[in-house]
Amino acid sequence: MRVKLDTFLEWILAILLAIMTLDVLWGVFTRYVMNSQSSWTDELARFLLIWISILGAAYASGKRLHISIDLISSHLSDKNKKKLYIFVSLVILLFVLLVFVLGGLWYVYIAFKLGQLSPALQLPMGCVYSVLPIAGLFIAYYKLTDLYCLFINTQSVNEWK
Repeated sequence: MRVKLDTFLEWILAILLAIMTLDVLWGVFTRYVMNSQSSWTDELARFLLIWISILGAAYASGKRLHISIDLISSHLSDKNKKKLYIFVSLVILLFVLLVFVLGGLWYVYIAFKLGQLSPALQLPMGCVYSVLPIAGLFIAYYKLTDLYCLFINTQSVNEWK
């Protein structure tokens, strides 16, 4: 299941990046060739960048590619490394559930309730903000599978990392 989610996120990120590239190229073309830039290209690029950044963070979390400082873990035994990874995964899981999922859902709800629309595209801002709970659920899934591996799996922490 984890590999399928990784592949899904890879495709979504690639598609969003391709759309953003075409959008920026269109904006440059209309500005410098047609001397009248499209009003919506900057806004769409901004929203796509938000989605790519946050979904990219979820993807990096799933691949365990996120930035980490290993000053402490490099000096620990395998048993203590495992405890540290469990603690870190639990902290990340708690943060993601509270901030990304619950906070993100609240933010989306408020944006839809107020009827907030983007200026150029007239897109409901709740759609833009919905990336927070979506990415939060992806990260939570990844952290839960990491915890499962750490508790159930018999491989060493060095092999797991």
